[in-house]
Amino acid sequence: MSQDHTKALDPQPDAGRRKFLNTAAFAGLAGAGLSVGLSACKQEQAAAPATAAPAAGPISSAHASSAGVHLKPGELDTYYGLWSGGHTGDMRVLGLPSGRELHRIPCFVPDALVGWGITNESKAIMGTKPDGSLKYTVGDTHHTHASYKDGNYDGRYAWINDKINSRIARIRLDYFVCDKITELPNVQGFHGIFPDKRDPVDPAINYTTRVFCGAEFHTPLPNDGRDGDSPDKYRALFSCVDAESMEVRWQVLIDGNCDLVATSYDGKLAASNQYNVEGGHHYEGMMSAERDACVFFNIARIEEAVKAGKFKTYGSSKVPVVDGTREANTDPKTALVAYVSVPKNPHGVNASPDGKYFICAGKLSPTGTVIELAKVLQWFDGQLPEIDKAIVAEIELGLGPLHTAFDGRGNAYTTLFLDSQVVKWNVDKAIQFYAGDKNAQYVVDRLDVQYQPGHINASQSETAFADGKWLAVGCKFSKDRYLPVGPLHAENEQLIDISGEKMVLVADHPVRPEPHDFIIFKRELLNPKQVYSLDEFPNAVKDPKETGVFRNGNKVTVKITSQAPAFEPREFKVKRGDEVTIILTNLDKVEDLAHGFAIPKYNVNFIVNPQETKSVTFKADTAGVYWCYCTHFCHALHLEMRARMIVEA
Repeated sequence: MSQDHTKALDPQPDAGRRKFLNTAAFAGLAGAGLSVGLSACKQEQAAAPATAAPAAGPISSAHASSAGVHLKPGELDTYYGLWSGGHTGDMRVLGLPSGRELHRIPCFVPDALVGWGITNESKAIMGTKPDGSLKYTVGDTHHTHASYKDGNYDGRYAWINDKINSRIARIRLDYFVCDKITELPNVQGFHGIFPDKRDPVDPAINYTTRVFCGAEFHTPLPNDGRDGDSPDKYRALFSCVDAESMEVRWQVLIDGNCDLVATSYDGKLAASNQYNVEGGHHYEGMMSAERDACVFFNIARIEEAVKAGKFKTYGSSKVPVVDGTREANTDPKTALVAYVSVPKNPHGVNASPDGKYFICAGKLSPTGTVIELAKVLQWFDGQLPEIDKAIVAEIELGLGPLHTAFDGRGNAYTTLFLDSQVVKWNVDKAIQFYAGDKNAQYVVDRLDVQYQPGHINASQSETAFADGKWLAVGCKFSKDRYLPVGPLHAENEQLIDISGEKMVLVADHPVRPEPHDFIIFKRELLNPKQVYSLDEFPNAVKDPKETGVFRNGNKVTVKITSQAPAFEPREFKVKRGDEVTIILTNLDKVEDLAHGFAIPKYNVNFIVNPQETKSVTFKADTAGVYWCYCTHFCHALHLEMRARMIVEA
């Protein structure tokens, strides 16, 4: 299915600034020799005309949604947003439509606010070296998704990836805290992530039990230095992580690199869009093939193969690895995977809310590819002669399509990186156009955004209950949208009203570089707890009478309680050279009454929320008096809330 370059694209805005940005982008691509699919990008699509939206500017105060964005004092948002934090290695929690950042959940990187990476409990989750120091102190979070039940979010968990060190973190959505982190074996550049939406075999299991993870970089297996100069032996792995235990269930050896991941609503299929099917290790070698792929995984068959012992292991890992290469999966009736060809360098695969389609965006081709999942399953059953017959549309959208969201009314919204636009298009009309109906007007609307949009998502878009209210888009360059703060600009997250036929840009929000993906869901799907239960902490100090100093040789445990405005005990003594473990329980039960605990010169500072317990361990290596104080404003006598640590010589 070679692309038809005779069709033209819709008229594009020709604003001076946008023209300059596009010209610069083309120059960069041309300078790198990347011309694949771009010849069509200068054409005009007469078959599907649409009026270009005016460049986004001030929003009319008469527009109904604008007032809803600017909430009144005390008014609560109607949606939660879970955003990746990017290089900060955490997850951001937003209220929408206001765009107010409510919280940051630390995961992969130390966080001085709450003491993540300082307390013993957080270090155990993050992972440590034999000397007790953190194994990693950097992270790069890209994609976040949440657990499902009956096609909607169930409020149990969310997951987020760390691309740098191939880790996946789980967030408990009752307390908005990270409770487990797993490092994937034999993987580098872990990028795409998506949970299953129900079990592929047992229809009674209608909720998430697995999380799928795509490896972006291919490496030697095992990666022990022996095949470092033999890229023909490099491979990537697609991993399945158990949603409850967070252990890696299995992996699939594949050709090509993974980008993002999507899953079907019936639980039977997972997929990853792929670039570099050539297996190149420099960009020139990654660009030689005409097309790349979207690889589909038949979950039930993979797990049958694992049970039957048809797998290998690599290096020190005991995780079973099945063969998902093209060569080993030519027979549809036994194949574990299927490779659907898509235009070169796809960047994103997304599942439509009706459960029928996966959509891949072309990036270096101006196209979106619609793949019908029922036809993919037909191929696995031997009822479809060619897997590419599962492609039901491949239509031109604009320059640099990356990611797609949905409104639940049959429309898709795709970011156009080079055009700095969002294009709204109708999926059914696109299928009709591809099938030969040249009167099918599949492009509905276009909206300029500022500038170079990447990830996009809409309210409830990744569920069967997409509601078509709000669309958010992350723009990689803010340029002139905010006050300059030196060379490193803020990025720009923009909110768009999609409740009507035309998209309306209603708000800009600056954000630290570099966030990526996000989800938006109705607030009633969550019921967060605002006070912990003491019983959740085995080492909780439940009564001030249990506090004190407990010595075992040179190992000293100091049990402390906090209850505004005092710590108990208010002073304690240790000896120089002691290994000191402080266990602190906040006995306050009042919502929002957290306490901090800091010890000067000892690198100790953390927060305990109501009824929460945390601990730290350090060596008391310098004699003297050290004031332990509450760092989190809690009471009229907050400044007086102190205790003394006396380190005796």
